[in-house]
Amino acid sequence: MTHYPGDATPPAPVRVLAINPNTNPTVTQRVREVLQAQAPPGVIIEAESPHQGPRAVENGQDKTRAAGHVMALIESRMAQGYAGYILACFDDIAVAEARALTGAPVISLAEAGIRRADATGGPFTVITTFEGAVATIESLCECYGVKERCRVVATGIGVSETAARTTLAETRLASLCEGARAEGARAIVLGSGAFAGRGAQLARRHGLPVMDGFAEALAFVLRQAEPLRARST
Repeated sequence: MTHYPGDATPPAPVRVLAINPNTNPTVTQRVREVLQAQAPPGVIIEAESPHQGPRAVENGQDKTRAAGHVMALIESRMAQGYAGYILACFDDIAVAEARALTGAPVISLAEAGIRRADATGGPFTVITTFEGAVATIESLCECYGVKERCRVVATGIGVSETAARTTLAETRLASLCEGARAEGARAIVLGSGAFAGRGAQLARRHGLPVMDGFAEALAFVLRQAEPLRARST
């Protein structure tokens, strides 16, 4: 039995909810595994996806549908006392709305990964999946004030195939990583939740920092949540 000084109550665990906006269970499970492996002691990671919505978010209509279902999920889980939320996608789906609703730290993989890559001090490349995502990510880079230092490219492979790591998806990913390095990128950001957990492996293979936004997003939520937790105790 564990004893605490002065019979003090042990600190409550910090709970973080990660939400995959699409309904692909393979992606959601990978999000769960990656974040749970990175969580420090005392941090509980839960990962969910809406029960309804697009299996892959690949156009404006998908994004609109997904945002509504994400917000419904957050509303249904808010009372469980999460310290913060991670939107496990490379977009701004429901981020502003979730911040306004919850008052808690909320960040997407996109913002976390892009801001960390920009902190390396040089140009960086975002590698995403389907071509339609390029314009969205470029717009996000402009919003974050890093567009001049960021190049966005796509494998041309959909989210589901990327998550499944098909031969074609892997070949194109490797080619774009090599291309980014050859063109002088100081870092690579993997621009899709379908790339979850690939950063360290690809960094070793290609010889430059590769981030998928997960570690960066978790660090942001925990850092921002600490003052809020302190004020509530």
